[in-house]
Amino acid sequence: MSDHRLVSLVHLGCARNLIDSELILGRMAEEGLVVTDDPEGARAVVVNTCSFIGPAREESLEVIHGLLERKRRGEIGSVVVAGCLVQRYRRKLREELPEVDLFAEISDYTQLARSVRELTDGQSIPDYLEGPVQREARREGGRLLATPASYAFLRISHGCDHQCSFCTIPSIRGPHRSKSLEDLLEEGRELSTCGARELVLVAEDSTAWGRDAGRELPELVEALADLPDILRVRVMYAYPNRLPEGLAPLLRDHPRVATYLDMPIQHAATPVLRAMRRHGSGEQVRAIVEGLLEEVPGLTLRTTLLVGFPGEREEDVEELCRFLRDYRLTRVGAFPYSDEEGTASHELSGRLPAEEVLARTRAVLAVRDELLRAAQAELVGREIDVLVDEADRGHGAVARAETDAPEVDTLALVAGSSARPGDCLRVRVEGIDDEANLLCEPCVTAMVDR
Repeated sequence: MSDHRLVSLVHLGCARNLIDSELILGRMAEEGLVVTDDPEGARAVVVNTCSFIGPAREESLEVIHGLLERKRRGEIGSVVVAGCLVQRYRRKLREELPEVDLFAEISDYTQLARSVRELTDGQSIPDYLEGPVQREARREGGRLLATPASYAFLRISHGCDHQCSFCTIPSIRGPHRSKSLEDLLEEGRELSTCGARELVLVAEDSTAWGRDAGRELPELVEALADLPDILRVRVMYAYPNRLPEGLAPLLRDHPRVATYLDMPIQHAATPVLRAMRRHGSGEQVRAIVEGLLEEVPGLTLRTTLLVGFPGEREEDVEELCRFLRDYRLTRVGAFPYSDEEGTASHELSGRLPAEEVLARTRAVLAVRDELLRAAQAELVGREIDVLVDEADRGHGAVARAETDAPEVDTLALVAGSSARPGDCLRVRVEGIDDEANLLCEPCVTAMVDR
């Protein structure tokens, strides 16, 4: 096949967006396009954008402008822009970026791939592809996985019904729609066949799965965990005030459900939660966390925090830091508030100076880092099981313990190991590095199972 069909994709954004990037890659491969990870010389470069918050939008625009400059120099052919940024700003983007060859809203990306092929063939195509009014919650087509062979993300639903005042997701992704249990089991089997040993369940609101069909999340989690060759199932993006009954017992008792839950609480101070239009008060958030930690001994609870929201007081930040210390939360992402046009918080008074927002965010992260390093140091001298994600040639293996989700948590760096992605090892923790990753050595009986 000639190189006139050489294409590349630039992925931006979160794990949910990565699934869209994998779908785009799959659709382009089905059209006979040759995918390369190097844009140099590509006849078309597709950018799958993110626009959730200001920094993500700025990154997307910076990447697009950089590619357009390379196009002017003749280093690449066409530039295609897809995903959240297009979905949010629609045809307005075409006016601002007239040199882009094709814009595509969120869809199943079949028409996008066909249009990219036609571009590489020198054909004339429409420069804008509209997506469906509401993307169907059905089984997604084949993906070219961009994750290591050890794990894969599984999107269980689309959209969100919550109306958080800071969030643009409902306007981009629409209301919540669950994918069917049957479709998800089929996707899970296919991912397992591709070698994935860990399924990471993602959604805008994972705990809402099934409610629009008379089902609840634990049924899905258990069914996926019972698939052959799956080592563990991990639940991300759980909404705190809608935890379904039966989830905690699965986290506690099922040997192939990770004793781990990602539950973004956003804040711990009641006035801030109210302004964010989050369900529940600070006291209720504490009660939920306490209940989970009591019911699931050894639970790793991950959370995400939004700092510097309009009207947030210094004492609110102090309460947030106390919250982290009280429950020794170590897997924490803290992000500065981003003022987003079209959200309810955009109209609020009491906006804080950017430097103050950053200072507060750093203060919260400093507490997180202190707790994380202390918790990791307690593991030194102990033996733990880890799942290998990458074979680091000449140095060992890059792996993760059950306490750590891919891409967002810490790593276990195993020296002198020849293990392959997907292997499960027993290792001894010898120390921690500057980023609180575990420094490990294989135990004598290194392989746990395959």
